[in-house]
Amino acid sequence: MTDDERDYFERLVDQNALREYLADRLGAVEDYAVRHHEEGHSNETLFVTWGDRELVVRRPPPGETADTAHDVLREYRVMDALQDTAVPLPTTVLACEDHAVLGSDFYVMERVEGDVLRESEPDRFGTADARRGVGEELVDTLAAIHAVDYEAVGLGEFGRPAGYTERQVERWTKQLDWAFGRTADERAVPELREVGDWLADECPTDRERALVHGDYKLDNVLFAPGTPPELAAVLDWEMATLGDPLADLGWMLSYWRDPGDPDPATPELTATFMAAEEYPTRRELVERYERATGIEYDHDRFYRALAVYKLAALGEMFYRRYLEGNSDDPLYPKMERRVPDLAERALRIIDGDEPL
Repeated sequence: MTDDERDYFERLVDQNALREYLADRLGAVEDYAVRHHEEGHSNETLFVTWGDRELVVRRPPPGETADTAHDVLREYRVMDALQDTAVPLPTTVLACEDHAVLGSDFYVMERVEGDVLRESEPDRFGTADARRGVGEELVDTLAAIHAVDYEAVGLGEFGRPAGYTERQVERWTKQLDWAFGRTADERAVPELREVGDWLADECPTDRERALVHGDYKLDNVLFAPGTPPELAAVLDWEMATLGDPLADLGWMLSYWRDPGDPDPATPELTATFMAAEEYPTRRELVERYERATGIEYDHDRFYRALAVYKLAALGEMFYRRYLEGNSDDPLYPKMERRVPDLAERALRIIDGDEPL
């Protein structure tokens, strides 16, 4: 661990304070270790060995963040409410809002063993049947999330589904404004203003209402060991709310690759292995989703352009955090160029040059 990595780790966790907190609630143990899981790029993840248990701690990054951008207790609430539903999830353990422990809210869950498919597929999935199964499990689980009776599981007040889609455009425009407050000193991205204006003008109304994940994509789910592919856990619920389920579908599709697609605007965040012939295409995933839910996926250009706009806003927020010294993530400085590339991609989708 470098000095910078050590300094950042110490900002993330006071290991003695965390040990005392867990011992008070779970019972003391001798075997205790904490390590920083560096794969994510938003909320921070710590892996904790606690006796014979493997736990995960989720907390926001240190430093100032945009309003509501890293609400881990909201993430915990939805995961805890869904424990007895058909949605596969880690087991929730504890939630803490006492900042005397880690300097922020955080929560604890059980660790689930398996693989997250980020840069490549595991060898066991290198067959036509397994590859098709990965896509089918992914879209079927999204349909299961959207089928949850959110009133019955106690999430009836979790969000305001009416006007959700319009508020998404407004919210991410505000997040961009927050980020631009610092990043505009380095370079401007006027194309994002054009995208935001188009989204505001084209926003669909009177949409379906459902529990939405908000960040549903292939590398936010975990597949159990073995074959055939079995989706064992949906992760990263920090953006979850009640709203338009097609926003989730558009987000998922914006990350899914078909043969012949242009090079990704954010290669660090976009896997390309699913462009192999045996994987379902975006069109096939949409058709399976429509059969499972009875919801027609219309306004495709809007939903995928919105997804890319949101990703650009997140990237710009990452870039601000880098400029302010509030992250050691090597991805963040790359957003200086990646965000303008995302803006160009959103315009291609709007103009019909990157079709479904």
